[in-house]
Amino acid sequence: MSQKHQPPVHQPFVPPSVQMKEFTLRAVLLGLVMCVVLGAANAYLGLRAGQTIAATYPAAVIGMAVLRVFKGSILEENIARTAGSIGESVAAGAIFTVPAFVISHSWLDFSPGTAYWKSTALMLVGSVLGVLFVSLVRRVLVEDPDLPFPESVAASQIHKAGQVGAEAAKHLFYNMAFGAAVFLAGTFNFFATDKDWLIPVGEAGRSSLRLGPLGSTKSLPTGGRTLFSGPTVSPAYMGVGYVIGPKLASLNFSGSIIAWGLLIPLLIYFLGPQLQGFLPDQGDESWIGTANSVWRYIVRPVAVGGMLFGAAYTLFRMRKSLFSGLARAFAEMKTGAAPAEATARTERYMSSRVVLLGIFAVFGVMIVLYRYLSGGMVAALVAAVVMLIVGFCFATVSGYLVGVIGSSNNPISGLTLSTVIIAALLMVALGVSGTGGVVAVLGVAAVVCVSSAVAGELLQDFKVGYILGGTPRSIQIVELIAVVLASLVMYFPLLVLHQGNINAGGIGFGDKALPAPQAGLMAALAQGIVGGDMAWPLIVAGILMGVALVMIGVKSPMLVAIGMYLPIGTTFAIFIGGMVRWLTDTIAERRQLNEAQRTRVESVGVLAASGLIAGEALTGLVTATFSFLRLKIPALFASPSYLAGLAVMAVIAFAMIHVPLSNAGRPEDPAPPAVIM
Repeated sequence: MSQKHQPPVHQPFVPPSVQMKEFTLRAVLLGLVMCVVLGAANAYLGLRAGQTIAATYPAAVIGMAVLRVFKGSILEENIARTAGSIGESVAAGAIFTVPAFVISHSWLDFSPGTAYWKSTALMLVGSVLGVLFVSLVRRVLVEDPDLPFPESVAASQIHKAGQVGAEAAKHLFYNMAFGAAVFLAGTFNFFATDKDWLIPVGEAGRSSLRLGPLGSTKSLPTGGRTLFSGPTVSPAYMGVGYVIGPKLASLNFSGSIIAWGLLIPLLIYFLGPQLQGFLPDQGDESWIGTANSVWRYIVRPVAVGGMLFGAAYTLFRMRKSLFSGLARAFAEMKTGAAPAEATARTERYMSSRVVLLGIFAVFGVMIVLYRYLSGGMVAALVAAVVMLIVGFCFATVSGYLVGVIGSSNNPISGLTLSTVIIAALLMVALGVSGTGGVVAVLGVAAVVCVSSAVAGELLQDFKVGYILGGTPRSIQIVELIAVVLASLVMYFPLLVLHQGNINAGGIGFGDKALPAPQAGLMAALAQGIVGGDMAWPLIVAGILMGVALVMIGVKSPMLVAIGMYLPIGTTFAIFIGGMVRWLTDTIAERRQLNEAQRTRVESVGVLAASGLIAGEALTGLVTATFSFLRLKIPALFASPSYLAGLAVMAVIAFAMIHVPLSNAGRPEDPAPPAVIM
C-alpha cells in the first residue's frame, strides 16, 4: 500500500529543545536604538526621494557586530535585528500620510503642541494593529512553502554566517562616512547639487516663443527654456538605484522622461496661452515657471491615475493569495491553538484570544480618535469600520507581498492609495464633506498605511525567527515595544525636516526640497474626491495609461507613475545608481566570476549602497536640525560648480563598482550569504 509523500519536517538552526539567551536587556536596548536611528534616516529619505530602504540588512549586520563583542547568542542578534528594523516601517507609514494633513491644510499648525499627539496617536494605533493583524495569519504565511521570503532568508544567513559579520560591518560604516562627507560637501556649497540647462529662444530680457502650430505666440521674460535637468548629486539616491537594480531604476526614470520629455513640451506647444486660463497664477510666466505649473497641475494628476491603476493591478494579481490567506486565518481562529505549555518553544505565539481582544480595544480607541479629528460621529464610525476591514485585508496582502518580493519592494503606497479611494467614496456617499471628511479619509489612510508596513516587516521577522529557531512570542513582544517607541519619537524627525525647510526659505512638506510625493498624492486624492473638485479626466487618462503599460508588458506601472510624480533630478540620480549596478554585474560576468564570487560582489555592493544611504540620511537630519535652530550653515562658494558635482558623482560611481569587485575573493573561497532583494 503506497503512502502519500510528506514534505520534510522543518528543522530550525537552533533546535526547540535548546535553551539560550534570547530576550535580554542588551539585545532589546540595542534594537531600540537602531529602531529610532534607522527609522529617522528612512523618514528623511522617504520625504525627499519618495522611497524607503528596508532596514533588516543593516540592522542584522550592526546587531551581530555589537553583540559579538559581548558574546551574545544568535537568538539575541535576531531580537536586536527584529526591533531595529521595525522603525523603518513606522517611518514609511508616517511619511506617506502624516504630511498629507499639512499639505491639504487640514492641519494648519504642525507645532508639537497641536500636532504631536495626533500624529503619534495615528502611528501608535496603526503600528499596534499591524502587529495584531499579522499575528492572526502568521502561521499560514510563514509556513507556506510557495512563499520564498527572499530577504528573510538573506537575513537568517547573515546571522548564521559567523565571521562574515565583522567584514560586512566595515563596508557598511566606511560608506556611511563617505556618504556623509559627500552630502556635507554639497551642503557647504563645495559643488552644486542640481542644474537646469536652458536653450536660448530669443534675445535675453523678453522674447517671443511660438507655442502652437497656428503661429500663436507668448511673451516670455527670459531668453531660455528648460529642456533638461541634471541628476541631483546625492549618494543616497545613487544608493537607492543600486539596491533596486537597473530594471526598476529604469522604470522609475522612464516616468520622468514621459513627463518632462513628452507631456510637458507637447502641452505647452499645442495649448500655449490657453494654459494660463487653466493653471493657477504662480507669478512666474517664464518657460520654466509654466513647465513647473504644467507638471504640478496637469501631469501629476495623470500620474495619480497611473498610481491608482497600479494599486488595483497589484491587488488583482494577489487575489488568490489574499482569499486563501483570509480563509486560513479565519479557520484557525475558529479551531483555536494549543496552550503554550503544551507546545514547543518555537511554536509559542500570543494567543488568538489576546490578539482579538487587542484589536477590538484598538477599534474602540479609533472611534473616539476619529470622532475628535473629523468632528462627526457618522464619519468616525465609517472611518473606524473601513480601517478595521481594509486594514486587515491589506495587512494580509502586505505579508504576502513581503513573502514574494521582500519588504524593500513592498508597495505600501499603492495599498494606501486604494484605502484613500475607498474611504473617500464612502464619505461622499454618506454626505460627509468639507475638512472633516478629508481628515477622516486621511486618518484611515494613516492607520492602514502604518499597519500594512508594520505587518509586512513583522512577517519577515517571523520568517527569520522560524528559520533560526527563535521564539515567536518573544518576537511579538519586542515588536510591540519597538513600534510603541518608534511611534512616540517619529514625529520629531518630521518636525525637524518640515520646520528646517521653512526656516531655509521653503514651504515645508510638499516643495521641491521636501516633496513628500506619496503624502502629496494622498492629500490631493482626499481633497479632490471629498470636495468634488477632482480632475477626473486627467485621472482617467492616467488609468488608461496604466492599462496600456500593462498591455505592453511593463513590470510595474506603479513605478512609472511614481517617476512622473517625482522631480526628474531625483529619478535621474536613482537611474544612475541602477546603471552603476548594471555595470558592476556586467563586469563581474565578463570576468567569469563563479557563483560564490558573484555572491560576494552582490553582498558588498548592497552593503556599500546601504552605507551611502544611511550616511546621507543621518547627516541630512543633522543639517536639517541646524536649519530648524536657525543656525546658518557656511557656504564655501557663492556660485558652486555643477561640473564639480558631476565629478563627485563619478567618484561615487567608481567606488560603488570598484569596492564590490575588489572583494570578489578567490574562486575557491566559500560563498558568503547572498543578499536577495
